[in-house]
Amino acid sequence: MTMSRRTRLWRLAAGGLGGFVLIAGLVVFGLERADRAYPPPLDMAAEVSREVLDRNGNLLRAYTTPEGVWRLPVTLDAVDPDYINMLLAYEDRRFRTHWGVDPVALVRAAVQFVVNGGRIVSGGSTITMQLARLIEPRAERSLSAKLRQMARALQIERRLGKDEILSLYLTLAPYGGNLEGIRAASLAWFGREPRKLSLSQAALLVALPQSPEARRPDRRRAQALLARNRVLARMKDAGLIPESEIARASAAQVPGRRLAMPDLAAHTADLAIRQRTDEQTITLTLDSDIQQRLETLATETAGRLGTRQSLAMVLADGRTGEVLASVGSTGHLDAGRAGAIDMTHAVRSPGSTLKPFIYGLAFEDALVVPETLIDDTPADFSGYRPRNFDRGYMGEVSIRQALQFSLNVPAVRLLEAVGPQRLLARLRRGGTRLDLPPGGAPGLAIGLGGAGISLRDLVQLYTAFVNNGTAQPLNDGTGPVAPKPLDQPVLAADASWRVAEILSGVSAPQGAPRVAIAYKTGTSYGYRDAWAIGFDGRYVLGVWVGRPDAAPVPGLSGIETAAPLLFEAFVRAGLERVDFPAPPAGLVVRSRRSLPHALKKYRGRDAAISTVADGSLPPQIVYPPQNARVALGSGGSGPLMPLVIKLQGGAGPYRLIANGRALSKPTRRRVLNWTPDSPGASTLTVMDAEGRAASVNVFIDAN
Repeated sequence: MTMSRRTRLWRLAAGGLGGFVLIAGLVVFGLERADRAYPPPLDMAAEVSREVLDRNGNLLRAYTTPEGVWRLPVTLDAVDPDYINMLLAYEDRRFRTHWGVDPVALVRAAVQFVVNGGRIVSGGSTITMQLARLIEPRAERSLSAKLRQMARALQIERRLGKDEILSLYLTLAPYGGNLEGIRAASLAWFGREPRKLSLSQAALLVALPQSPEARRPDRRRAQALLARNRVLARMKDAGLIPESEIARASAAQVPGRRLAMPDLAAHTADLAIRQRTDEQTITLTLDSDIQQRLETLATETAGRLGTRQSLAMVLADGRTGEVLASVGSTGHLDAGRAGAIDMTHAVRSPGSTLKPFIYGLAFEDALVVPETLIDDTPADFSGYRPRNFDRGYMGEVSIRQALQFSLNVPAVRLLEAVGPQRLLARLRRGGTRLDLPPGGAPGLAIGLGGAGISLRDLVQLYTAFVNNGTAQPLNDGTGPVAPKPLDQPVLAADASWRVAEILSGVSAPQGAPRVAIAYKTGTSYGYRDAWAIGFDGRYVLGVWVGRPDAAPVPGLSGIETAAPLLFEAFVRAGLERVDFPAPPAGLVVRSRRSLPHALKKYRGRDAAISTVADGSLPPQIVYPPQNARVALGSGGSGPLMPLVIKLQGGAGPYRLIANGRALSKPTRRRVLNWTPDSPGASTLTVMDAEGRAASVNVFIDAN
């Protein structure tokens, strides 16, 4: 009886398979002896792209490998399980059970090899064999190459679990152009991570690795469509997906163009990559949703700005110091606006944005309260003659109005009283240092912008207003180590609350959305910088607008240019509204009518406390109050700062006695300075010319 042709083919196939297995076994033995560490770790087998993630694990920005390939790391739990099931059903049905080589698939390949006269038609490759080919690429298709793949597949299966093998395959598989791995492919073709894919999308991603260039959707759309539909048809034949769903998926279009990779927070991501050089994946504190909204706002705003103007925004959680969004320019690829420069770190003149800290120090020293009157009239401070932004004067105004209207002369009057050096010391407590003009000696001009500071540092300072006077160091995750907490208050809690309460009453700019925030604007000399810094009970947002080259911009101003952007950004950020805190315990808020005579009108430091004409009342220490705790730290390791003591009543001259030791000589001034020798509890006594005395106990804090 003549042997049938089918039988002869199967015997030949079996013999071929036996030869394959025998030879593969010998190859494995040789490879094992030559390379006992195969397969190498992924970072040795193929370097993956570095990526920067947001606080929730979402991709902000990725970077190609040194070879220019997008190859993003992936784990199985980050991939749609329906896609994985479809991939295995189409490519390697027995993946979970074979040992790297599928005998059934090899027999089929051997039969096709014999029938076609020694030409390979179907390689019978498993996913493990394909992974071996991806790790060790070979251009030729030959028996020796196939045997080596089989041998490598057996090695891989001996050392790695099935999920590890599948993860490696999903990281290295080609998807057209310089795209490798399921994540890069899903982002480039569909603009989404592969956590959830439609049936049509999953089928296309299954089909692409077989012939990635011949099926590229952006270049060979028809071939990509046919390949995807073949995958869908196979799923229908296998009964894995209902026919109705197959029909809908087959009718869907394939993408006609490749999308750009996520490119959020480019300046911050680049900084993180430079500073954390040893980390493949870096997680920042930013929120990708908020970052996207603010970057979109920046792009939209660019069209309304001058051709060379840029902007920057920093949004932080004031209670933790974590940066939630950081926009360094209108767009890092916007060369006309020098978009590559991160203007959140650029040192610029802050205009009037430091005024709140001057007023805070004046509140601390009990020089004024919000309802105290002060003169906004022309003044000469040893040759320095500040003028208001509009070059006019308002006459007698309250301290509240002076800060809300950002009047210059009242601010300089108060800065002269509290001292520029003391202001600088307090700003250092907030973790910032002003960039002073040549010579380094601070003058009264620093209160109106005569120094330099960055937007990030300014936002950091303003976190003091949501933390009872103590600033939080900003942290975005770019550095390998988080900054240390700041334990020295910028302002006393009472003073900080008073400033915040005043700023919360500033009207929103015309046409801006209504948001319940406190804010301050600033415009630098020569219209070079426009600023707006705002906060609610938790979040602090800073905005800068100007030209990166510091050229003047006629008409640029904080209230007209930056403030509307601040309010719009607060709305776009979508943050939950946080109320302002209640006044600190013990803080007394008075109307002007009920103020002591000394606080009704500010006339200068020496006259801040009015005299009682006939001296009929005994002396009274109105500041510091009884049992006050006063922080007099210098912000460094230097000596303590002076404590300002304010008197009312009595008949001069006065003698100050501190801890039982009298000062060298009496004085008729009702504002005295006393520098403690050391921190701790002290008793201060003032005696007037008639021997009448008043005393208070205070605690001096070096912090």
